[in-house]
Amino acid sequence: MALSGSACSRSKSKEITSLQRKEAASLVSEAQFAVQMRDLPRAEGLYAKATALCPDDGKYWVDLGALRARMGNKRAARDAYQSALAAYETVKEEEVAQALMQQVYVLALLGREKDARAVLAKAQKKFPDHRAVKGFSAGGQFEKMLADPRFKEIAL
Repeated sequence: MALSGSACSRSKSKEITSLQRKEAASLVSEAQFAVQMRDLPRAEGLYAKATALCPDDGKYWVDLGALRARMGNKRAARDAYQSALAAYETVKEEEVAQALMQQVYVLALLGREKDARAVLAKAQKKFPDHRAVKGFSAGGQFEKMLADPRFKEIAL
């Protein structure tokens, strides 16, 4: 399951400039190309630079963690997933429903299925009519995600 959206809304330490966000996006684009070319060490470095520029973007952290998991570096993947979780926990009010769904995904990646289910239940209760929440809740999408071989490949 690929979750779109970004928690790149604010930073804990200092404001991230528009130029930094654009540079991070460019680095991620280059990293995605490196992955396609199977140059995983280069891609990892590029993702790491992007997360350093925009540490509040949970998607960048998830991408870095997934890459590290594919490379067999589970400890570093766990650290990246933990950073993604922290980023998704500090979003603007209007982004809460989507961020909760992203937290469900990251918690599942971390192997914290019980916690993921609790966050999903929280989202269902707080945002019963939100499109993303309804879509993920209906039809056993959570179970399908857990069973997906591509998900299993990057999960810890």
